[in-house]
Amino acid sequence: MNTDFLITQIIYSAIALVVLIIARSILIGLVRSYARKIERLEQRTNLIVKYIDFAIIFLIVFVFILIWGVDFRDIGLVFSSVFAIIGVAFFAQWSILSNVTSGIIMFFTFPYKIGDRIKIHDKEFVADTLTIEDIRTFQVILRTDTGEILSYPNNLMLQKGVTLISATDHYRQDNPLNMEEKNLTKTHD
Repeated sequence: MNTDFLITQIIYSAIALVVLIIARSILIGLVRSYARKIERLEQRTNLIVKYIDFAIIFLIVFVFILIWGVDFRDIGLVFSSVFAIIGVAFFAQWSILSNVTSGIIMFFTFPYKIGDRIKIHDKEFVADTLTIEDIRTFQVILRTDTGEILSYPNNLMLQKGVTLISATDHYRQDNPLNMEEKNLTKTHD
């Protein structure tokens, strides 16, 4: 290999690595800021950070493959083989992917928080009121009025109707944070 070509490849690799690390830092900062704003637990935030890390590592490998001059036909063959295997595996276990995706969606848009009392409208799942104990990668942990601990899949939580019976203090009308938001909107009207 030509020395100039090798130096150019190293420089491009270093630039790509720095850009992706900066992008990772920015994304993680945005997620943590959003999590603080909507009062999400650190455990749930760390889960999203793991997903970001996985995506950045995948991008780093992909960019390095492109920079170091791997033939596109070879890349196509490798990726089609890998995606075929992954596709078969996920088709066989589609619920895993569905629950993980639902967990990510729930992090950003789920209106209920740990400690809220809810009712799930599912004819196959009979329970009057449930308390949200934890929200995990694959399932929501619920406690019945009798103290029984239940695990309910994230994807069903998004598919079925859920009614908020009683919320923890973050939803109360007299919560100072809610009052400040109301006052701010009144002054801007």
